[in-house]
This record gives sequence, structure tokens and C-alpha cells, in this order.
Amino acid sequence: MLKNSDTNRTKNAYWCVVSGSDIWLVDHQLPFGHAQHLSLPAEKAIQVGHYQHHPVYWLNASDVDSELEFCSLRECLDFPESLFMLMSKAVQYGHMSQSMRFCPVCGGRNHLNHNQLAMQCGDCRTLHYPRIFPCIIVAVRSEQHILLAQHPRHRNGMYTVIAGFLEVGETLEECVAREVKEETGIEVKNIQYFGSQPWAFPSSMMMGFLAEYESGILKPDYSELTDAQWFSIEEMPPVAPKGTIARALIEHTITVIKGD
Repeated sequence: MLKNSDTNRTKNAYWCVVSGSDIWLVDHQLPFGHAQHLSLPAEKAIQVGHYQHHPVYWLNASDVDSELEFCSLRECLDFPESLFMLMSKAVQYGHMSQSMRFCPVCGGRNHLNHNQLAMQCGDCRTLHYPRIFPCIIVAVRSEQHILLAQHPRHRNGMYTVIAGFLEVGETLEECVAREVKEETGIEVKNIQYFGSQPWAFPSSMMMGFLAEYESGILKPDYSELTDAQWFSIEEMPPVAPKGTIARALIEHTITVIKGD
């Protein structure tokens, strides 16, 4: 990580200018060039990594004077994974800087510590690092079928796998079993870790699992879901987009079913 003083107004770089979970794009590309050419305040930029041998910088929209057009980070899932992860990192740092303005210890005003990339209280000097919210996401299989659910926020009839937040004092496996039970009424077994994905909406870590149906009758919790059904691979609905761990879990489960 570089301090602000290390940024160079004439050095070509990628620029992640963020506003909430939105990011500035030009022709569906992350802006590339030097700060002076793009009219960006290089002295306020923080480097979050490298992409294709060029630095990647984070800036908050509030630090930029010009009017910019933003789009949701969700619309960038087709970007190369390594670049999408850096964009996600910038969004999460932006969320930290905007949501942690005051110290929860003493109530003092927080400011960004450039060395630690954390918010630091100007009074008691306590460092507050980015909050990361752990979530599970699980694909449940029952012989030749996969369990998929639809949420009220989903558009165009999209279905996906079950997900939920980890509770205090709970293992990841316990969380998987609880979330599936609460949202669909069924019990699962053979819970296995699959993989993970940072998810900057606004600052989650999705931890993916595979599980098998054990018992119970499917009864969706309609306070959480619009629908939940068992689907055969021949009758799949529209599902989560590529680039998401949800889609990776679905595709893996389909491959397993085809192999049986």
C-alpha cells in the first residue's frame, strides 16, 4: 500500500472512484491514465494493488470535483476476476471510510490512517479496521435435483442458492444447517467447504458450501423467499450470473449430477 505522497499525477494507473457500491466506469471500462489527465486528486488516492503491471488506486466520489457517471459493481462481474477483486476492495474501503466516521469507543472523530488502511480516532487513537461480515452460501443436492430459491429482490425470475449471515458463537457448518432449515424447512448432511468470494455489498465474505438433502418437507419461509423448489438439470430456471460464487456452486452441482 502506498501513502498519498507516493501517488504520481503523471503515472498511468487504474482508478476506482467509488460511491457506495457504485463505481465510475467509462465505456464499461475502469478508467486508465494519469490523474492529471483524468482530473483526479492524486494526493487523496490510495493504492489498493496492481493490475497488468499498473497500480490500482481508490478514491471516494466525495473527493472528486467533476461530475462522473457511476454504475453498480454488480454490472462488473464480467471483468477479469483479479481486477474485479481490486474494484471490490476499493468499494469496501470506501464503505469503511463513510460508515466509520466516529469512534465507537469514545465517540471521537475518525480519520483514515493511510499506513494501516484503517480509520483511527483523533482522540483516543484507537484503530478501526474494515468490518467484514461473514456469510455462508450453500448448494443443496437431492439425488438428481438441486435446491434453488428466489428472493423478492431478484429480477427476471432469477433463482439462486441459499445464503445467510453467520451468528455469534456459531460454526460455519452450523450456520449452513440453520439457514437451510430456517428458509426451506429441510435438514441437510455431508456439509463440505467449496470456496469463498469477497462480496462488496457492502462488505461481506461469502463462504461457499455443498450439502446433501437429509430429511424434511420443503416449506419456503415466505418472509425471506418468494419461492424455493427442487430443480432437475433439464428444467433449470434463470440462475445467478457468472462471476458469482452462487453460479460456481450451481455449475459444480450440475456437473456432479451429470456424472452420477
